[in-house]
Amino acid sequence: MRWSSAVDTNRSLDVAVERAVESVFLGLEREEPDLLIAFVSAHHAPRFDALPELIRREFDGALLFGCCGCGVIGGGREIEDHASLSLTGASLPGVKLKAAHFDAAQIPPVYAEPRVWEDTLRLTASQQPSFLILADPFSFETEALLKGLDRVYPLAPKVGGLASGARQPGGTVLYVGNEVHHSGCAILSLTGNIELDTIVAQGCRPIGDPMFVTAAHENLIWELDGHTPRDVLTDLFERLPPSDREAFGQSLFLGLAMRADASQYVPGDFLIRNILGMDPQSGALWVNEQVPSKSVVQFHLRDAATSAHDLERMLRTYSASHQLTSRCGALLFSCEGRGVGLYGQPDHDSNAFRRLVSDIPIGGFFCAGEIGPVQTSTYLHGYTSAFAVFRERN
Repeated sequence: MRWSSAVDTNRSLDVAVERAVESVFLGLEREEPDLLIAFVSAHHAPRFDALPELIRREFDGALLFGCCGCGVIGGGREIEDHASLSLTGASLPGVKLKAAHFDAAQIPPVYAEPRVWEDTLRLTASQQPSFLILADPFSFETEALLKGLDRVYPLAPKVGGLASGARQPGGTVLYVGNEVHHSGCAILSLTGNIELDTIVAQGCRPIGDPMFVTAAHENLIWELDGHTPRDVLTDLFERLPPSDREAFGQSLFLGLAMRADASQYVPGDFLIRNILGMDPQSGALWVNEQVPSKSVVQFHLRDAATSAHDLERMLRTYSASHQLTSRCGALLFSCEGRGVGLYGQPDHDSNAFRRLVSDIPIGGFFCAGEIGPVQTSTYLHGYTSAFAVFRERN
């Protein structure tokens, strides 16, 4: 196994492909890749459909997989607000690759028989697959797909993101082999001599204490520990230090504990979700997630310092139990709300990975939603950085 990643910012897509391909080729020690993952910025939208042919001229044997983004990541650099192309190539002996495109109507119902899902994907759970998933945010219900995949392939890691940069339906592009699609989703499965590790940093820190949801209906919370959410938040605000009160008004989120039976909770135990609003009469809280009664929740704050700290914590935890070699590779699916806009400097998350984990090739893009697991289930996130780390199984 060998990985190589490059990024090019030439405004001509033809030139950008030519130069990025050469860089990837040299990084693979002049070996043609089996897999080529491409992310192209929206500046190249007029030429989106030309990319597979441009790639074929250089690497006619590589499987192309990718999408568009408002910014791309390649060669360890994060390029935002400029014309850019990211290419990440991999030589993968002993690995079987299978890529497919699906429209929404082709995806089975979440609770369909497992064999229906396996027939659709032409893949069994016994093959121990890993999944990369890219989807169009305008035309595809990604969360339903993730629930179905978790049911049928519970042990399979799943990571990816929603294509970004398009302003209207039909503006997205998904690449699957020689095919170009402007809707639906693209799924790449990898089986054989490969392991896919996921690192998901949601960028929040808890405030207050964990609480039981004592009354709720769907995504409306009526009571927390027997009190209205309005009263809970009023009390919490009064107990916060002045430094947190500004973030409280701008960047307050709710964390849903993924282990309801735990005696204590740490930040990685929570699925972070947006607070949609408060009912002015009852003081109940709307959240963009179904919240069962008797579940455990805790409020969270997000800011640049918190996000950086959470990322470092997750990367250090991974690094403590994994020893990567120069033959490994990684992809970064980062929220379009991170990057320079959050940190005030470029390449923050890529630099943190190289510093705390390993200086291996990193590609990726800035997403309109990030896919990755929390505990044992896979979710669609926001404001998150999700890493996919590839290493040999044997």
